[in-house]
Amino acid sequence: MKKLKKEDIKQEVFDLYDDYAHNRLDRRQFMEKLSVYAVGGLTVSSLMSFIMPNYQDKIHVKADDPRLKTEFNEYDSPKGGGKIKGQLSRPVNNNSKLPGIIVVHENRGLNPHIADVGRRAGLEGFLSLAPDALTPLGGYPGNDDDGRALQAKRDRNEMLEDFIAAFHYLKSHPECNGNVGVVGFCFGGWISNMMAVKVPDLMAAVPFYGGQPDAEDVQAIEAPLLLHFAELDTRVNAGWPAYEEALKKYNKDYTAYFYPDTNHGFHNDTTPRYDETAAKLAWQRTVDFFKEKLG
Repeated sequence: MKKLKKEDIKQEVFDLYDDYAHNRLDRRQFMEKLSVYAVGGLTVSSLMSFIMPNYQDKIHVKADDPRLKTEFNEYDSPKGGGKIKGQLSRPVNNNSKLPGIIVVHENRGLNPHIADVGRRAGLEGFLSLAPDALTPLGGYPGNDDDGRALQAKRDRNEMLEDFIAAFHYLKSHPECNGNVGVVGFCFGGWISNMMAVKVPDLMAAVPFYGGQPDAEDVQAIEAPLLLHFAELDTRVNAGWPAYEEALKKYNKDYTAYFYPDTNHGFHNDTTPRYDETAAKLAWQRTVDFFKEKLG
């Protein structure tokens, strides 16, 4: 059997995976619907193997990278009870206070990919905190299926409060210069948008393909926004016209980019939805934006 490539996969398969990854299909339903596309030598198992995340081979910055000081710290959870654990990363041998970035995971807890993104942010010269909203339920369980199931048990507004608490923890951290932004992906994109609504002293927000706040809430946004969208992500993009209308109405500082021929999750290089050109451009834009807005 030939080795599968991205171009071998129909768009409908990516759409099915999006439904599965966002709990609109369970695993059995996903496999049943996927079987329609297991033709021409393809099998359901080969399609599953190709489209599911491959964390082991896609880590850019290892947890013990000598260029970084990386550790797990805890801060108080205002709604979840107890503590929230988060990965804190920053360059070694740094003698000055750093701007801070909250890195917000998808709908499955702090998996290896988002932890890696947090360390990438550290290498860019930021004090990066990547919390795990699943901490009250034991933390990321080691696989995304169980992670999604656990995260579905938490109220998303309570998790929002946990990430707002992360902002205050990082802002007051002795190694932080007090300027803090947020970047998030999917669920984390919604969190980023909502933190812009809820946190008046947030300095910058970068939602990747994130759900939007209600139009009436946009007036409260003070932070400049850099918004990344995937052109083929009709589910998330459906909310953009109303959001943009409200941003314009209230004269908010925002820049939005739509990346051609990309799917939801295009920045995540552990699945074939990854688009290298778009991902690298969006990440560079993100780093430049934070350096401009956070100092």
